[in-house]
Amino acid sequence: MTKKASISEFEFILLMAFLMSNVALCIDAILPALPDIGQALQHANTNDLQLMITMIFLGLGIGELFFGTLSDALGRKPIVYVGVGIFLLASILCVMATSLEMMLQGVGLSAPRTVSIAVIRDIYQGSNMARIMSFIKAIFIVVPMIAPLLGQWILKAFHWQAIFYFQLIFIGLTVVWFALRQRETLPKEKRKFLKRSIFSEGVRTYFSLKDVVLYTLIAGLVEGSFILYLSNSQHIFQDQYLMVNEFPYIFAGLSFVLGVATFFNGAMVMRYGMKNLVTASLYLSTAAAFLYVLLYNDGINPPLWVLLTFLSVQFLTLGFIFGNLSAMALRPLGNMAGIGAALYSFMSMVIGVLISMAIGKYIVTSTLPVFIGLTLTGLLSLLLLRGVREAAPRAAFKRL
Repeated sequence: MTKKASISEFEFILLMAFLMSNVALCIDAILPALPDIGQALQHANTNDLQLMITMIFLGLGIGELFFGTLSDALGRKPIVYVGVGIFLLASILCVMATSLEMMLQGVGLSAPRTVSIAVIRDIYQGSNMARIMSFIKAIFIVVPMIAPLLGQWILKAFHWQAIFYFQLIFIGLTVVWFALRQRETLPKEKRKFLKRSIFSEGVRTYFSLKDVVLYTLIAGLVEGSFILYLSNSQHIFQDQYLMVNEFPYIFAGLSFVLGVATFFNGAMVMRYGMKNLVTASLYLSTAAAFLYVLLYNDGINPPLWVLLTFLSVQFLTLGFIFGNLSAMALRPLGNMAGIGAALYSFMSMVIGVLISMAIGKYIVTSTLPVFIGLTLTGLLSLLLLRGVREAAPRAAFKRL
């Protein structure tokens, strides 16, 4: 830890987790309501409903690029307030929406998401940052566990619009907590002068660092598989497996696996190292996905317990990948953490969205395309990882 936070480490972890969790709440709480939303907006086609989730992610990526740059010049806290204001307006528009294209809350949510990462980087570095990110993600993951259940309950008790009203209350309380308890972590003397070249200078610095770019590309490939699952989970479990009422519980169970892995990553990263854990996880994830393709290449879905076993392996490995990748990518970026976090999130998000859109249209009657995608992105990630100048990838197995 390079600076002393104004609040306890536990409260800081909790607050950052709540800031980030608004993204998960926005996406996961509406999953059970997608058929109702599609019917209300006259979009019954499954691919149209998947596109709504994908567009939220795309809005996140675009917004982060803008807000991350501004946070390096204007400070972290003001940008959070601006982003939340946009989200509040977008949520109101969602309630009155007449088309799926209006549901772009992601732009507003991008501010608290990217700024929270920059705040963490302002205070922590290297393995310490990975440790804190892991504990934050472990708490954050509670939201994906309960959000679909919450969304289903609200849907049954009220209507799909009420889900957006709940989101407004949750983010409102979170930003008040943030305003009262979290100090500004980027002092005025370290802020960049707001000029036209601030972004272009940040971009040049970012792309001059080979390892940072490689980690970003890997993050995009991993993000693609995660977005692919999120945008198609409702279709897979409710339409293909006919688990309509059970879907929120299945979603929660897989999220729990991710949370457990993320927690253990926080405890293990100081001992084994970030890259070693990422490498071992990528090998395991790719091997498991390839095994599924070999066993079920006829396109017929296996029993539910088989699918959940293979998906659990994927979520287990994600817990050792997400936080470590972001910490490794942002480590060299110093006081340009805002632009750095924005570029990292934007590039990885866009790559992820493109992968999800390319593969998602084939997930009609089978889950096979999901695992083909996981195999291909895993192999590409391992190939890119070989280009990083740090310790050799096979060191992961020597130390683990």
